[in-house]
Amino acid sequence: MKLFFTRYRTILLTGVSLAAMLVLLRWLELRFLIFDNAIEVYIGAIALLFTGLGVWLALKLTKPKTVIVERQVFVATNADFQLNETVLTELGISKRELEVLELMALGCSNQEIANRLFVSLNTVKTHSSRLFEKLEVNRRTQAIEKGKRLILIP
Repeated sequence: MKLFFTRYRTILLTGVSLAAMLVLLRWLELRFLIFDNAIEVYIGAIALLFTGLGVWLALKLTKPKTVIVERQVFVATNADFQLNETVLTELGISKRELEVLELMALGCSNQEIANRLFVSLNTVKTHSSRLFEKLEVNRRTQAIEKGKRLILIP
């Protein structure tokens, strides 16, 4: 090994010194480049920072917000269900309207209700709209929920 270093000593020293000078020149070139163009480098860094901030803020603002609504649901067991006749008479709900409400609670569409009750679709719509008026609701789901709360349907 010692023979190797003595034999190629000048080549190794020349190679190492050329490499050191190359590193020094590159460092000086970079240093002069940064000093000569310092304003442009700072402006570019600030532009990159604000671009990243803008992308993050846009993603944050356009992300849909999830709203969780908790409501109390009234569930009655079918085994001991007894129709609340007093509320039924107070509201003036007919037996046919009650049947329509029960079929709504089962998830039937207006056409399915008409087929089961052997009436026309318009008759079912009329019963539904009168039922909504009497229960003071706007939708089928509200009518079902209020009917369960008033113990009109199981």
